Amino acid sequence: MKFDIKPVPPFIFDLSAGIFSEGDERIQRYESGSFWQVIRPNRKLVLVSLRSTGTVDEPEISVNLMPDEDLSDKDVGTAGKIVRVLFNMNLDLLPFYETMKGDRVMTKITQHLMGLRNPSTATVFEALVDSIVEQQISLKVAWSLERRLIETFGDELSLGEKTYYAFPEPEKLASSTIEELRGCGLSTRKSEYIRDLAQLIQKGLDLEKFKEYKDQEKIIDELGQIRGVGVWTAELAMIRGMSKLDAMPADDLGLRRCISHYYCADRKITGDQASRVAEAWKGWRGLASFYLIIAERIRIEI
Repeated sequence: MKFDIKPVPPFIFDLSAGIFSEGDERIQRYESGSFWQVIRPNRKLVLVSLRSTGTVDEPEISVNLMPDEDLSDKDVGTAGKIVRVLFNMNLDLLPFYETMKGDRVMTKITQHLMGLRNPSTATVFEALVDSIVEQQISLKVAWSLERRLIETFGDELSLGEKTYYAFPEPEKLASSTIEELRGCGLSTRKSEYIRDLAQLIQKGLDLEKFKEYKDQEKIIDELGQIRGVGVWTAELAMIRGMSKLDAMPADDLGLRRCISHYYCADRKITGDQASRVAEAWKGWRGLASFYLIIAERIRIEI
């Protein structure tokens, strides 16, 4: 099943998807102009592959769903909505760029990265689990653990001779044992946090409701009542899973390094100092932080 999506311009697909160029090809990967991942439109496993057929100013994304034999029109429509979420395709970047004009560094960075979108997870649950996994460890190690978690507990989709994995559903993690989770490389404490979270969802916790909240402090307060979820974890999940693009985990070491590089001559800075720099980005602090991280990754110098 193939169809096209027209994102809100500007949108640079290859740069936005490029963050997944080192991803596991069985889970989520960008390679040779194509991005693919297993999604669940209406609980049906589908491999979605995306490719740009437009330009930055007139973007168009070709979407291919496999297998498509049992997909209804409703399933295809839901798949399209999920695809839009994965790369924030409905986001109008122009107000963000207008705000950044007040910051010399960000003005130049946004000129280099025009059309870049931050990726999002299909569900808040996935964003929160990933954020728990990434607590106090390097991203490289965290990505390895996340892959093992998905391959161990995620549903499999076989297409020809290849097998792909979807992110685990809450019920699968809720029924897991701590020993099984630890087998993915997780600590005992993180294993408990993830299982507890999954069990809360089984008992009725609705994480998707947070997407509708306007007050970010209220989100942090309510998520903070969940065992294992502190401010840093909540803020990271807000950016990745709720598209709350003013949320900024100022205490994140990697982010502080990027802010220091572009604003403080590479001097070591505190979370409070990072927050003061970010005041100029108010309303867009999370997205501006993402732009800084990508700018450092591809070695943009100002």
